[in-house]
Amino acid sequence: MDMDMDKGMGSGMTTTMAMDMAASATTAAAAAATGGSMDHDMSSMMGKGGLCKISMLWNWNVMNTCFISKHWQITSKGMFAGSCIGVILLVIALEFLRRLSKEYDRFLIKQHVAKFQDAPSGPVAVAAKSAKSESVSSQEAVRAVPPFRPNVLQQAIRALLHVAQFSVAYIVMLLAMYYNGYFIICIFIGAYIGSFVFHWEPLTAGSEEKTSATSCATVCCG
Repeated sequence: MDMDMDKGMGSGMTTTMAMDMAASATTAAAAAATGGSMDHDMSSMMGKGGLCKISMLWNWNVMNTCFISKHWQITSKGMFAGSCIGVILLVIALEFLRRLSKEYDRFLIKQHVAKFQDAPSGPVAVAAKSAKSESVSSQEAVRAVPPFRPNVLQQAIRALLHVAQFSVAYIVMLLAMYYNGYFIICIFIGAYIGSFVFHWEPLTAGSEEKTSATSCATVCCG
């Protein structure tokens, strides 16, 4: 009876070892079939279409590619085309927020200058009088307007515009970190269209005000 038990245990161990060796061989064959991409790709997340394909090197992956979350998994070419259009619109929205922030600051400054221009004895009137006697340009007279600190509501709006721009910029950065060639091209296209539309502004000769080309030095992160 002991001999029968030893034989049963031996056959069970042999079967287990055979199954382990078969599993190892299957894994090795899969790695060889994918050209060793398991060293560079992380496919541990399970999306709605199966394993998510996430690469940390430059790639042109389309099907089963996941972005940001396992719920954003490309399951068809139409979905991938829609995602590319969405990336373009996202970068255009980023350029719109940058222009909106700039225009709001210009609006606040214009309100502040107008407030001093309405006062006859204000600094603008005094500066204008001295500028006329000394043949100083009107631009220098406007510079005599003292700076101002936005009130709580104005600063809250400025902070809201900033955090919106900041958030969109980092989402774009996260998408770029997937190194998908199609998405990288879409980011470039969105930046071009957004800059063409929202940074088409007058350029004043001799003005010290920075234009869009020089004020946005850090493009990717706002």
